[in-house]
Amino acid sequence: MTVIKQLFKKNEEWAASTKEADPEFFDNLTEQQTPEYLWIGCSDSRVPANQIVGLLPGEVFVHRNIANVVVHTDLNCLSVIQYAVEVLKVKHIMVVGHYGCGGVKAAMGNETFGLIDNWLRHIKDVYRAHKARIEAVADDEQRFRLMCELNVREQVANVCHTTIVQNAWRNGQELSVHGWIYGLDDGLIKDMNVSVSRLDDVSSIYSMDGES
Repeated sequence: MTVIKQLFKKNEEWAASTKEADPEFFDNLTEQQTPEYLWIGCSDSRVPANQIVGLLPGEVFVHRNIANVVVHTDLNCLSVIQYAVEVLKVKHIMVVGHYGCGGVKAAMGNETFGLIDNWLRHIKDVYRAHKARIEAVADDEQRFRLMCELNVREQVANVCHTTIVQNAWRNGQELSVHGWIYGLDDGLIKDMNVSVSRLDDVSSIYSMDGES
């Protein structure tokens, strides 16, 4: 049996066991999705959104890319945020990084990887902004972990700087943006304590006076 056919077999087994455990599971899943959460995470296959927080399909709206980066020219990410906030009316946006992130590690070095180098530039900007603090850490692993944390903080700010999120707050919509980081070694999420729930908490440099 080819590897691809094995995946179809595993799918059939999963569907059968899921339906056996909950006969109405798929009937309920076909109804309109009403998630309260938007997860912006890394594409790393070791960081599956639903399993980590113990929620079922349909309960988390998910966007993933290399190193959980939010770029203001990335129409893919912005479209996900816009749909989640304005249509699904999610109440929480979680930017979730993880320790041991390959994208962050690559951005800390000077090796070239091809097209992705252009994407990693956004993470290098985070490194540049915090260079003194990062390089003051002597231990390589601790420096790497700090960089993963700083990247999460930066992307939380980037989410808050979007006109999408600011318009939601301006219109009185209940919405909070959180920064979390996941440990591959223990499976636990750490709250970075950088949650933002109102426009007043956004830097005046980025705060927009009205809808653009």
